[in-house]
Amino acid sequence: MSLIKAVLFDLDGVIVDTSNHHFLAWKKLCLKFGHNLTENENEFIKGLSREESLIKIIDFANLSFSEEKFNQYLIKKNSYYLDLINTISPKNILPGVKIFLKYLKKKSIKTSLCSSSKNAKLVLKKLDLISFFDFIIDGNDIKMGKPNPEIFLTASKKLKTKPKNCLVFEDAQSGIDAANNAGMIVFGIGNKNNLKNLEYCFTDFLKITDNLKNKFF
Repeated sequence: MSLIKAVLFDLDGVIVDTSNHHFLAWKKLCLKFGHNLTENENEFIKGLSREESLIKIIDFANLSFSEEKFNQYLIKKNSYYLDLINTISPKNILPGVKIFLKYLKKKSIKTSLCSSSKNAKLVLKKLDLISFFDFIIDGNDIKMGKPNPEIFLTASKKLKTKPKNCLVFEDAQSGIDAANNAGMIVFGIGNKNNLKNLEYCFTDFLKITDNLKNKFF
């Protein structure tokens, strides 16, 4: 009997690599208040919500803003990001993702997107992947960002599946921690040297072997 009844996916860095788009948008914004956002600093905001990312950046820059200014910067960052992703298409789907989604559909495994991004639905539409997901949960649907497990537990309830029977794909430590906090199985996508507290890590979905699929699905 299959251990996994539902698979939950992060978006950025798992299904499509828009992480650099976010970095460039944040970097452009930071220049407005005189901070040069580094790639190292960017590692600490991966997987976080837009609000939490800006809070981190403000801390890096040792600055403070009024609530009005803070909200203005959030809107400005999003406009920069939307400009950058305007040309995204199915050719930008990461290797093996669509093959794996088709495999899950064939096996009748439930799926949900679980992304902190408030633009997740827009990105999925541009990738032509909406039909592969039973539910899409994004930053508009949750109050607590990763590593809080809210987004994954919400997906579990929506899919009527126990957390222990859910498998999460994540590329950021905050997301991995959130999945572990939810009591779910988590697989990493990316460089295993940059991630911890998970048993399996793959550079892309093409590296997931048939033996491993048979073990979990």
